[in-house]
This record gives sequence, C-alpha cells and structure tokens, in this order.
Amino acid sequence: MRSIYLVLDMENDLIAEDGPNGKGPLGEQVRSRGIIPRTANAIAKARAAGVPIGYVRVGFSPDYREAPDTSVIFSGAKQHGLFKLGSWGTEVHKDLAPQAGDFDIVKHRVSPFWATNLEAILRAHRIERIFCSGVSTVAVVQGTVRDAHDRDYVCVVLEDCCASANAEDHAAGIRALQRFASFTTSEEVDFSA
Repeated sequence: MRSIYLVLDMENDLIAEDGPNGKGPLGEQVRSRGIIPRTANAIAKARAAGVPIGYVRVGFSPDYREAPDTSVIFSGAKQHGLFKLGSWGTEVHKDLAPQAGDFDIVKHRVSPFWATNLEAILRAHRIERIFCSGVSTVAVVQGTVRDAHDRDYVCVVLEDCCASANAEDHAAGIRALQRFASFTTSEEVDFSA
C-alpha cells in the first residue's frame, strides 16, 4: 500500500518555544509530551522506509487576503501577526526541517484538503494510506483524518506525536477519531507494512 506521512502544522508560530503559542498551554503540551523529538524520530523512520513526507502548514499572504473574518480560529491571525507566509512563524520547526523532495502543503483553513495541492499530490503518487500527526489533535489532526476517510484513504495517526492545548482535549480528539483511523506510536510505527 502506497503511503505518505503528513506532518501537520508543526510550524514555529505553533510549537517553537519562543513562538507565540509555544509560550502558552499548547507549547507546554508539546514539550511535556516530547512531540518534537518523537516527530523527528517518526520522520526519520518514514524516510528510511522510502515513504514521502508532506509538511502541512497554515499560512496567509502578508495582507491576510485568505483569512476569514468569520472564523473563530483564524480571525485573530491578522491582528496578532500570526501565520504570515514568508515569515519565521510559518517555517517548519528547525528540528523537523524539510528536505529536498518533501512536499509543502500550505492551507488557509483547518483541513489540509480544502483548496490546497494535497489531493493532486496524493493522486499523482497513487497514495492509499495517510500516516499523520501534529498539532492540534482537535483541529488539523481531526480535519485531516475525517476528510481523508471520506476520500477513501486509510488513515493511521501517530498518537504520541499529537497534542492539543490540554491533555483532556487531546484525549477527546483521539476518542472522536476511533471510528475513522487506526493508531500507533512513533516507536511502534511500521511505515513499510
């Protein structure tokens, strides 16, 4: 089964220790759960198995023309200068840095399928299974799994590489996905199976 590993929203504005969210509850969960080193381990395993890596990043043009004023999640991005493409904040965390040949999927909403290049990448490479992880569990991880499921992809979530702003939200997010995906960890994952 042809696979891809999607690394979801692991960008500086969300997870860097000195980034705006890294200083808050999400950053604390990312650090306490060891999300960055576990994700780096998973990326290395995927590369060793010859599985392509896709980095999904949320980002907007410098004038925020794609940011919806009606969104509870994104309406504050412009006000706070978050998720501005071309800035440090939308770069993938340095410990997870993309390499030549990796895919860059820039999204303007929660789901990486909505108005992005992801579907074209999956079709061009005849992908059938999506491994994924990232932040946050209740947003991009859920959005990815639900949309992938409805497009007939097999979904596998690396649970120990996901986090939300608190442990309760993370656990609830994982419980909500039980019917749509299978779960593994960065230690147990077998990308070649």
